[in-house]
Amino acid sequence: MNLEEAIKTSIEYENKVKACYDEALEQATDETAKKVFRMLALEEQAHVDYLERRLEEWQSTGKITVDKLDTTVPDSNKIDRSMTAVEESLQAKSKPNEVELDLLNKALEAERTTSGFYKKMVQELDAEGKRLFERFVEIEEGHLGIVQAEISAVSGFGVWFDMKEFDLSGG
Repeated sequence: MNLEEAIKTSIEYENKVKACYDEALEQATDETAKKVFRMLALEEQAHVDYLERRLEEWQSTGKITVDKLDTTVPDSNKIDRSMTAVEESLQAKSKPNEVELDLLNKALEAERTTSGFYKKMVQELDAEGKRLFERFVEIEEGHLGIVQAEISAVSGFGVWFDMKEFDLSGG
């Protein structure tokens, strides 16, 4: 796969993940769940916009500028550490919310697929493509961590969908 094909495929993956979060946002019943889904949908849209700019640049100049790609989501290691602390300090919930759990499982699969694609691109593309997709691997791993943490919370291991339970500033 060449860089242009990789960027176009990435846009397709990002649109699929965004659609998953948009669907979850429409179907979720919990307001905090909606907040999480909205945040992730906005982040995925930012990825689409970024990739579309890179594609346009590549098609017009034959080069890409790997601009900084920000995220509102902490890296997956920080999420895992925070979730472990939450799980250790809270009692299990009596009954998981099945609607949100199903939506989260769909999101988890979409994030795994997208993250896997980016990892493959980092391995297969030249230095320019590798630089472009390395940051996407980091961000998508963070998204995976958030979704996994939310599944744990909905399943009974934490305060459900309450992002404040995570110590995002701590080590």
